Amino acid sequence: MSVNQNTQTERRLIFLLLFIAVLVPLIFPIGWKTEVSPHAKMAYDMIDSKPEGSVAILSFDYEPSTMTELQPMATAIIEHAWSKGHKIIATALWPQGPQVADLAFKEMAAKFPDKVYGEDYVNLGYKPGGMVTIQAMGKSLKDVYPLDINGKKYDDLPIFKNIRALRDVTYAASLSSGVPGIKEWIMVAHDVHSVPVTGGTTAVSAPGFLPYINNQNQLYGLLGGLKAASEYEIMIGTVGPATVKMDAQSIAHLLILIFILVGNIKAWRIRHKPKQQAGTE
Repeated sequence: MSVNQNTQTERRLIFLLLFIAVLVPLIFPIGWKTEVSPHAKMAYDMIDSKPEGSVAILSFDYEPSTMTELQPMATAIIEHAWSKGHKIIATALWPQGPQVADLAFKEMAAKFPDKVYGEDYVNLGYKPGGMVTIQAMGKSLKDVYPLDINGKKYDDLPIFKNIRALRDVTYAASLSSGVPGIKEWIMVAHDVHSVPVTGGTTAVSAPGFLPYINNQNQLYGLLGGLKAASEYEIMIGTVGPATVKMDAQSIAHLLILIFILVGNIKAWRIRHKPKQQAGTE
């Protein structure tokens, strides 16, 4: 077998092993636990401290391209909020936010069959405008969302019995992958109406929001990427999609480290082989 053929065979073997390493944990979850970061704990504690009957806004400010990281956060927060007896108003500053919200609610409804649409949760749909939309919600939620995503009138939905404006909700959480998103919720919901705000974003965007976690509590913690979503699942005691995906990612990383080690050993042996042969002659 030539050197090129040997190299091609090794590459195919590496791809096959990586495929198996990723696939097996997805089919048979391991449930490895990871250390919970202070920022994820802060977000958890804020929601956990709110009493039963609290009404929260969960804004789905992302689209399918970032669902891998943000959708597990959405399901974990919904599960946590519902387990505490909170009610959830879903909004969206991104056009496809209402669709990902529907998927999250359907997934969690299987765990909480007693939750009733209109009483325990509602999907208000998408509104353009970003910060201007949130500012308008500060004056009247009904004026911004006279109908929900299904065409039901605001006044016919029991969840809005005591909710007239943004200041009436107990807390707000934004899951965002860009602008508009968390920053706009901080600047209006917290800074103007004193509503506690938390949220989650992609791992690459998370550092940009860390300055808002400060003494003024502009942001109560932050979930950054898939790992933070798995940390949240650990805190609520569930093995969810983030934990399963982190299992696959961890095994793939471990296998890559092994490949690097084997590759370096092989390269070292090749470099030293001629010298050994020369020394014996």
